[in-house]
Amino acid sequence: MNLLEKLKARYRRPHNTVARWIALTTVIAMLTALALGGLLSLLAGVWAKPPLLEAGLMEKVASVTRIIESVPLEQRPAIARAASDQGFTVEWLRQHADAQMPVLDDPQFNLGSQLLRQLLGNANTRIEAYEPDDWPEQQADRRYALLLELIDGSWVMFSTPTRSWGLKQLPRNLIFIVLALLSTIVVALIATRHLASPLERFAQGARRFGTDFKAPPIAVEGPQELRQAILAFNAMQAQLQHFLHDRTQMLAAISHDLRAPLTRMRLRGEFIDDLELQSRLFRDVDEMQAMVNSALEFFRDDARLESATPFDLAELLHTVVDDFKDAGIDVALSAPNRFVYVGRPVGIKRMLTNLVENASKYGREPSVELIGGTDRVEIRVRDRGPGIAVEHHEAVFTPFYRLEGSRNKNTGGVGLGLSVARATVLEHGGSLTLRNRKSGGLEVRVQLPFG
Repeated sequence: MNLLEKLKARYRRPHNTVARWIALTTVIAMLTALALGGLLSLLAGVWAKPPLLEAGLMEKVASVTRIIESVPLEQRPAIARAASDQGFTVEWLRQHADAQMPVLDDPQFNLGSQLLRQLLGNANTRIEAYEPDDWPEQQADRRYALLLELIDGSWVMFSTPTRSWGLKQLPRNLIFIVLALLSTIVVALIATRHLASPLERFAQGARRFGTDFKAPPIAVEGPQELRQAILAFNAMQAQLQHFLHDRTQMLAAISHDLRAPLTRMRLRGEFIDDLELQSRLFRDVDEMQAMVNSALEFFRDDARLESATPFDLAELLHTVVDDFKDAGIDVALSAPNRFVYVGRPVGIKRMLTNLVENASKYGREPSVELIGGTDRVEIRVRDRGPGIAVEHHEAVFTPFYRLEGSRNKNTGGVGLGLSVARATVLEHGGSLTLRNRKSGGLEVRVQLPFG
C-alpha cells in the first residue's frame, strides 16, 4: 500500500470517535486557557499600570504646577504640601540640586513632555523624569520622580514610590487562575456532555430492557465506538425478543402434547386390578403432571415480560402475609406503613410467596422483615426449621434440585421455588442469599437496588 492509499484509508476512517473527542477537548481546553491568559495579561497590564497620558495624572501635574507658579515664594511650600496625597508627593525646590536626583545623561520625559508643555502653555519648560531603576541599588528610597522647572528657575518635584493605580499582583494572579480554570471546565463540560448524553441514554435503554423485554431499540447516536455498541446491543435485544417469542410458542405446544399422554396413562390405570400398583402409578402420574406444570410455568413466565412500575412494596408484603393468614398460616411481619419501589410487582409478589411458603412448609414461625436503605431495600424471610447445610446453599437454586430429609418431595414441590425466586431477584439487579440462623432455622435475604 503506497502513501496515497494509506492517506485515503485514513481519511475514510470515522472522525466522530471517543479518542478524537478526548484529544480535541484537551487541545481546545489548552488553547482557550492560553488565549484567556494572554488576554488577561494584556488587560491586567493596562489595568495595573494605565498609560500616563490616559490616567489624568498629567492634567493634575500641570494644574498643581500652575498654582504653585502663581503664588508668592513663601506660600509655595504650603501649597505643595496641600497638593500631596497618598498617590504622590509634591515638593517645591528653590534649585535643582535640592532634589538630589541621580545623574543621568538624558532624564527626559519623552512620553508626556509634549502634553505637559501644552498644558502649561510654555514650550520651553524643562522636564526631567526618573524611574526606580535610575537610582543606585543600595538606596532605599527608589521611586518615580518628575521635575518641572518654573519660569523663575525654581522647580516642582512630583514623586511616587510605585506607578500602580489598579489591582495588586495577588488579586490579578488569582483572577488569572480562576479564569483559566473556568475556561478549561467549560470546554471540558461541553465535550463531556456530548459524550456522556449518548452514554446515559444507552445505559437507560439497557436498564429498560432489563425490566421490560418489549422495550424499543435504543437510538443509534454518539461517537463511532458507542454507535457500534448500540447496534450490537439492539441486535442482541432483537434476538432475545425473537427467542422469547419462539420459546413461548414452543412451550405452548409442549404443554398440550405432554398433558395428553399423562391423561391417557391415568385413564388406563383405572383398568389395573392391583390397587397398590394402581396407587403407585397414579402417584407417579400426579408427580409428573406437577413437574410438567411447574416447569411450563417457570419457562413460560409471563411475569418476566411485565413492565416495571412504581408500587408500594410494604403494601404488597401485607397482601402476601394476609393471604397466608387466610389459609391458616400466621406470618409475622415487620415493615413500614409505606415504601415505594420501582419494579415488576407480579414477579416480586410471586417471589415473596415462594419464599414465605417455603418458610411455612419446611419450618416454623415464619416471619418477614422489610428494611429500607438509601440505595437498596432488603427483605428478610426467616423460619425456625432445620435449615440447609452450607454446602447446599448454592445447589438449591438449581432447577428441580431437592434436598433429602425434611425438604423433600413428600412435602410437596418439584424444586423450582428458589430458582424462580432468585431469577426474579436477579432480573431486578439484586441478590438472594441463604444463611442459617444461630438459634436454628433459615434466613433468606433479598436485596433489591433502586433504579
